Amino acid sequence: MTLSDLENAVVGLSPDELQRFRAWFIQFDTVVWDRQIESDLQTGKLDALADAALKSHQEGKSQEL
Repeated sequence: MTLSDLENAVVGLSPDELQRFRAWFIQFDTVVWDRQIESDLQTGKLDALADAALKSHQEGKSQEL
């Protein structure tokens, strides 16, 4: 199935089916996102961002929520 096929299939959904698809896709996308974040954490891809955020906080450039 190509992206174009998928787009055409989504366009053809009834309102109820589209609502169910949206709910499913949000759940699916959340799982994929969580896996990517976990992978990035494990491989150190976010270390520089975390270090920069901590440095900025230590320099008083942020505030507690």
